[in-house]
Amino acid sequence: MFAAMTIVIGFEGSANKIGVGIVRDGVVLSNPRHTYITPPGQGFLPSETAKHHRACVLSVLKEALLQAGIQPADIDCVAFTKGPGMGAPLVAVAIVARTVAQLWKKPLLGVNHCIGHIEMGRLITGAANPTVLYVSGGNTQVISYSERRYRIFGEAIDIAVGNCLDRFARVIKISNDPSPGYNIEQMAKKGTQFVELPYTVKGMDVSFSGILSYTEETLFSMLVEVTERAMAHCGSREVLIVGGVGCNLRLQEMMEVMCQERGAKLFATDERFCIDNGAMIAQAGWEMFRSGHVTSLEDSWVTQRFRTDEVEVTWRD
Repeated sequence: MFAAMTIVIGFEGSANKIGVGIVRDGVVLSNPRHTYITPPGQGFLPSETAKHHRACVLSVLKEALLQAGIQPADIDCVAFTKGPGMGAPLVAVAIVARTVAQLWKKPLLGVNHCIGHIEMGRLITGAANPTVLYVSGGNTQVISYSERRYRIFGEAIDIAVGNCLDRFARVIKISNDPSPGYNIEQMAKKGTQFVELPYTVKGMDVSFSGILSYTEETLFSMLVEVTERAMAHCGSREVLIVGGVGCNLRLQEMMEVMCQERGAKLFATDERFCIDNGAMIAQAGWEMFRSGHVTSLEDSWVTQRFRTDEVEVTWRD
């Protein structure tokens, strides 16, 4: 039996953002995060990113509790990102989550990062059963739910779209603050010259490695095409864009045009929820915990490769 109100705290640290979020029955109580920012032209190394997370995580945790106005005793479950992501940062944050769960005597729950994005997107937008375009620094996938799994219809076969944009930003020394993709978009709005780009769609998969030296319009066209194909296959009338790149207004505009032509509806969120954050892990953890999932201490390891379709989705249908 569950309490009338279930509160879950979520720890996210799979890349360069450390976030701690608290969710109570579909309400986000707090969601602070801190970003590891490197100088223009430089990426972030796993070891240095993990060092940043270790230095910041306790202050972010205190901020989350303060914003939510709750005490550790009020929390029912501690969720953390199990993967996918960068190894060292994942481990750094998982250790904190494991320690907190033991200190507070709370159940522990490992969460798939992508499913965190999906469940947060569904919560914030109210999308019922959308075709999902998941676009971030490390992942590019077209996903649809079927028979207790989030099925991957197509994905990047080399590098993720976010990683492609990040590398492009490093080449031309674009700032990492608040994110390379956001700054590329602002610069693109001021541009006047269109450059024809390679366009590589292979079935339901996409390839971005050949266009690292170009801009984002063609990347987004490829994503819209494969998302539309998945919608046609599933008979879907909804699209949900999640992941850090999902904040891009140009991508949203292009997807909206396609949705209007199909009589479908587009759902998207802003940077508070599409960029990696703790609340998305808390929300997915809330769904999983309420349906009976827990993670034993012995199984609370992390993995850099944790596919979206490996998780049994027991909280739907």
